[in-house]
Amino acid sequence: MDSQLPETAGPLNRGAHLGRRPTMRDVAALAGVSLKTVSRVVNGEPGVSSTLGRRVRDAIDELDFRPNIGARSLRRAGGRTATVGLLLEDVSNPFSSALQRAVEDVAIPRGVMVFTASLDEDPQRERELTRAFSARRADGLIIAPASNDQSYLESELRAGTAIVCIDREARHLEVDSVLTTNVAGASAGVKHLIDHGHRRIAFLGDRADITTAQQRYEGYTQALTTAGLPVDTGIVLSDLTSQALAQAAAAELLRGDDPPTAVFAAQNLVTIGVARALRQLGRERGVALVGFDDFPLADLLDPGVTVVAQDPTAIGRLAATVLFDRIGGSDSPPATHVVPTKLITRGSGEIRPGSNLR
Repeated sequence: MDSQLPETAGPLNRGAHLGRRPTMRDVAALAGVSLKTVSRVVNGEPGVSSTLGRRVRDAIDELDFRPNIGARSLRRAGGRTATVGLLLEDVSNPFSSALQRAVEDVAIPRGVMVFTASLDEDPQRERELTRAFSARRADGLIIAPASNDQSYLESELRAGTAIVCIDREARHLEVDSVLTTNVAGASAGVKHLIDHGHRRIAFLGDRADITTAQQRYEGYTQALTTAGLPVDTGIVLSDLTSQALAQAAAAELLRGDDPPTAVFAAQNLVTIGVARALRQLGRERGVALVGFDDFPLADLLDPGVTVVAQDPTAIGRLAATVLFDRIGGSDSPPATHVVPTKLITRGSGEIRPGSNLR
């Protein structure tokens, strides 16, 4: 039975240092109540008088007690942990960070924490991180696949873990996907350059083995073929995995004997590298540039950078919504959801061949 704590209580009283994390037993001892009473207060359950509830909360504050979320999750219906894992290409990339924020905006109001990691386009890292999140009993996973085979996650699906893939579809695994219009978007960007008079348009892209890079290259060739223009592999450069590599490659290409009059950059960091090279060579007003993916301050450059913009906020929100529907018990067949791109003209993509306004 609960009783009044004596004034001469032991060393737990008055916030004495425990040398370890305080437990509910410590709170009960300090408040002079039963462990069950503390449990009811911590978990927001009824059946505790206002007087006892106040004593428990005062003890919690004095001891700086924090509930063990992991232990509490074991008592949730279905063993849910109120956590989801978000595995992205690189959280430092503006596209990934915007997507992360969108997922959080859906998850946090639901009382769900989002734990995020970067895959760095490494298949082994993908497996290790998905295994780590699964071991911590994440209720669901949102993954931008780095490998060409997600069949290893089949056991997680059977165990009840919800899985949604973003940016790229899963391979050998039937799950929901949220994608963007890579082929159509890239084709629209290159067509924009063709419509402004360009016939020699370079392609600078990310890793050639990535599905999205392949799709954007497909859009590039599609636009050239439709316009009756040849695909010159001499001005197609891939595997540009950093701004520095993209800048060096673009500078070398533009210093060549027969340089392109326009560049289509198939990823935002590649676009930044190309923009740096153009400025380095004083060619930013003489060579047209269209990039795939928007990036911060693109509109403040001179000229502003024309881009084929994805909508990472819409992609993240949709992926999170689909994930929580699955966590909530939806058993509809897995579906592919597509968020369209948008061409944003700012000046660099509207430069015509032979222009030099410096």
